[in-house]
Amino acid sequence: MGTVEAGLDYSSSDTQHHKELDAEALFVLKSRGSWLHCGYHLTTSIVAPALLSLPFAFALLGWVAGVSCLIIAVLVTFYSYNLLSKVLEHHAQLGQRQLRFRDMASDILGPRWGRYFVGPLQFSLCYAAVIACTLLGGQSLKFIYLLCNSSGTMKLYEFVAIFGVLMLILAQIPSFHSLRHINLISLTLCLAYSTCATIDSTYIGNSVNAPPKDSSVNGDGKDQLFGAFNAISIIATTYGNGIIPEIQATIAPPVEGKMFKGLCLCYAVVILTFFTVAISGYWAFGNKAKGTILGNFMVNGNPLVPKWLILITSIFTLLQVSAVCVVYLQPTNELVEKKYGDPKSNQFSIRKVVPRLFLRSLLVVVATILAAMFPFFGDINALIGAFGCIPLDFVLPMVFYNVTFKPSRKALLFWGNTAIAMLFSMLGVLGAISSVRQIVIDAKLYQVFANI
Repeated sequence: MGTVEAGLDYSSSDTQHHKELDAEALFVLKSRGSWLHCGYHLTTSIVAPALLSLPFAFALLGWVAGVSCLIIAVLVTFYSYNLLSKVLEHHAQLGQRQLRFRDMASDILGPRWGRYFVGPLQFSLCYAAVIACTLLGGQSLKFIYLLCNSSGTMKLYEFVAIFGVLMLILAQIPSFHSLRHINLISLTLCLAYSTCATIDSTYIGNSVNAPPKDSSVNGDGKDQLFGAFNAISIIATTYGNGIIPEIQATIAPPVEGKMFKGLCLCYAVVILTFFTVAISGYWAFGNKAKGTILGNFMVNGNPLVPKWLILITSIFTLLQVSAVCVVYLQPTNELVEKKYGDPKSNQFSIRKVVPRLFLRSLLVVVATILAAMFPFFGDINALIGAFGCIPLDFVLPMVFYNVTFKPSRKALLFWGNTAIAMLFSMLGVLGAISSVRQIVIDAKLYQVFANI
């Protein structure tokens, strides 16, 4: 077997082809990681500060529907990501190791699917995640600022810009594999701020300053219906990943079984954090839960819990969201650098370093400007889920598996996968309509570069 520098094993007839075709992928997606590294990457890409919007989703659904949707999403996404892993392993054994989502679509469904649908969809999802993380990073900085200076006059967009400067530095980290230690810290941080958020909500819910608890769903029948689809999109975003093939590509061969171990580690953290934050936040604030639960911890600039507790929560959130942001920059980095880089140059040559520095910085600058202009975090979450996470994480894995392994049409597996794909396709369309509607409504209330 021939071995390329990044650690990918191919047959000797394919080695040179892959070295030229995937020069940037071999740099950004180095295959040197263990199953633990895979678990760190998975946890950072799924257990992100978007989980702080789960109480808001519950406010749109109510207790029964909210808890049910969380449980269904756990089961479906864990199953879905395992199907993707099996498809990737199958094609690797056939000598077609697929490094990216668009590679899977091209090989399984045809080149046009990869080029015109899955590729643009994944790029949009990852870049939207970068924008959302940049916004949340700015919001966390603003929380910290107001805690230290309640009469401060700095605006949200200024803090978003400050966070953008941090991302300009972190964006230059060369490869996914280089993030393994950062993502281990990220795993610890997500446990820390989820614990803090749960403690904050529980403290407020039991205090004399606790807001009136109303768990009913606001609005009339139409508003409740659109709100429910909006909430489903938010939950899909929270569980969404969209970069499973890229994460599996970072695992050192042999890959078999390592992805499953990584997913088990990830989902242990998922269950622990998602359910505690969602349930405690909705219990404390009911239908008054805001787009991110951090917004409920202060009223008119006055904290409802000890300042140091909110400060710690915000710092942990800020640090972890920076790791999440740089993880979702990796697929966009790889795509842009493959298009404009020179695959024949050394990875650290001036010919590659200069375009890399410019292009990565440009991506961060544009994302920062967009985050500052449209600071509607809950709405952005719903939009990402409807247009990106549902197709990539709930629909395509079922299609890929059925097309690749061709289970019998009389088998429960075939019809189960088909039913999941069809159900979530419909939910994706309805969620997209609901999320766009909500953004239009909120756009009437807020101005561009709003200080919220």
